[in-house]
Amino acid sequence: MLDPHLSISAGELHPPLENKCVNDVLSQAVKNYPSQPAVISVWQDKTLSFEELNDLAKKVAASLLHTGILPGDRVGIWSANRLEWVIVQFAVAKIGAVLVNINPAYRLSELEHVVEHSGCKAIFIHHFYREKDCLELAKQVKEKSNYLENIFIFKDDPIDGAISWRQLLEISQELSSEAVEAYTSSITSDQLISIQYTSGTTGNPKGATLNHYNMVNNAFQIVSRLKLSASDRVCVPVPLFHCFGMVLGVLGAFSVGAAVVFPTESFDPESCLSAVESQSCTTLYGVPMMFIAMLNHPRFDEFRLKSLRTGVMGGAPCPAEVLRAVMDKMHAHEMSVAYGMTETSPISFQTRLDHSFEQRVETVGSVLPHTHAKVIDPQSGEILPLGTAGELCIKGYLVMPGYWQNPEATTKVIDPEGWMHTGDLAIMRPDGCLAIVGRIKEMVIRGGENIFPREIEEFLHTIPQIAEAQVFGIPDQLYGEQLYAWVRLKHNTSITTEQLKEVCKGNIASFKIPKIFRIVNEFPTTASGKVQKFRMREIEIERGSAS
Repeated sequence: MLDPHLSISAGELHPPLENKCVNDVLSQAVKNYPSQPAVISVWQDKTLSFEELNDLAKKVAASLLHTGILPGDRVGIWSANRLEWVIVQFAVAKIGAVLVNINPAYRLSELEHVVEHSGCKAIFIHHFYREKDCLELAKQVKEKSNYLENIFIFKDDPIDGAISWRQLLEISQELSSEAVEAYTSSITSDQLISIQYTSGTTGNPKGATLNHYNMVNNAFQIVSRLKLSASDRVCVPVPLFHCFGMVLGVLGAFSVGAAVVFPTESFDPESCLSAVESQSCTTLYGVPMMFIAMLNHPRFDEFRLKSLRTGVMGGAPCPAEVLRAVMDKMHAHEMSVAYGMTETSPISFQTRLDHSFEQRVETVGSVLPHTHAKVIDPQSGEILPLGTAGELCIKGYLVMPGYWQNPEATTKVIDPEGWMHTGDLAIMRPDGCLAIVGRIKEMVIRGGENIFPREIEEFLHTIPQIAEAQVFGIPDQLYGEQLYAWVRLKHNTSITTEQLKEVCKGNIASFKIPKIFRIVNEFPTTASGKVQKFRMREIEIERGSAS
């Protein structure tokens, strides 16, 4: 065991790591719960049992083999949440190919980059997404691509330029299921299964590669801490193209025989609340922004949510007032807070059911089993004492093999000893819980004072009129940086920016009071719901805020 000052490892009893592949998860569920619902797509009005899902995945796998997809080939999926997404996820896994998760919000240049960079040989798409003709864009990419051979579309009727879903299933008749089984049985857990492109803040996004061992074990460790079982139904409004939906959502649920529920294609607060009620969901996943949107929905009180018990809130710091409301008003008394990143499959820290409310709101819980963590000085690399802020580093089975075709970027984040340098500022506490202070790049240095935006955001969330607040720094000639705050108000409330400043006076140190408050209707976010502070910073600089 490593020195606990260097690395804190979970103390609870935990399941061992296993050399299982993604398809083993589905096979076990089929064996134990063949007729139980696996996927419930509310917006499509479709449900598949584990047995039905497995049969369809076999057919799609056979069709992919027949069209020339071989083990190791990359297959893209450019789609929002739908039942067919999960079928493709397991079909690709059955033949040892690599699924390339593509953000449905991507435009032509971004799609072209991912397809070419990963070398996608085929791509699954939906026809339209938010009035964007995805088929037309995919055809344009195919015309110029060195790799892309086939476009498969989630549409039953034949259409020019793509192979329809119905046509794809018909192709499967050309190949026996035994041929698929032969490929499936030869897959090992160290083979790549997914390339997930991280949200690029500058330049093109990088492709984090994950293998079966990474994803399967991380999924099971997470749901084990949640104590999920086959009797649970997991509402998944987070996108499947992201680790949150694909690993925690699908793989996590299936590893214990639970069902996943898709309220709609992409997040909508009312549809999510309705799905929890109509499907008696016990578990709800989301980023804080999603929970805030649901809690503040004008019709919130009309929905019966007493079936909820637990869930995971991740992707961003969880304000205390938000978690309290989720536990009290949404009845999710066992809500868990988690921390992770795509490069760690994704979760490394998570609160346990026995953690106090204070531990849930002030920390992201304790490190998951089989995982080591340390907090270091970003400059010297020296390990810092407990209670001191520094860069969080993660080591263990969950760390990605590396970025796809980018060894230089890989060596910048994974050191020779295998530690993943997260870029996040964190404090390891004596109770074994970790507090995330912010991104190293987001720490604001004003007049020589180190300011952590989350501390100010926590205070702003206690102001009754505020639904959500984001604090960030803007360059300033005199002070180095100045604090800015964007706030979104609750429905049917009002407060002025001057009143916000007055509330801050006497409650937080004067140097922590934002110079500028902006009241906004929404924040710029990624497709997975993460707020993009860098975009707010850019917008303010474009306005001439920097001095």
